[in-house]
Amino acid sequence: MLYALIGEDAPGTHEKRMEVRAEHLARLQALQADGRLILAGPCPAVDSPDPGPAGFTGSVIVAEFSSLDEAQAWADADPYTTTGVFVRCTVKPFKKVFPQ
Repeated sequence: MLYALIGEDAPGTHEKRMEVRAEHLARLQALQADGRLILAGPCPAVDSPDPGPAGFTGSVIVAEFSSLDEAQAWADADPYTTTGVFVRCTVKPFKKVFPQ
């Protein structure tokens, strides 16, 4: 089943986000290599694809996991969570409708 992982950045964590970004991306690349990643990306803090020093307010990931518990465990082990970049990460079942 697909799950949406919605991480919300804690204030003032842009520098920490950049420090652990490579570890975070490696985990996403592993999901992609397994054919389980549907989409992933950050949410800019301003209306621009490159927010510069304004940074990001969080991230959205949609990926396939065997259960809600597995998706939550993956989110809990992500470097953005373990280092405090995310103040919270909500994990919800997700039903893809479009594109088909």
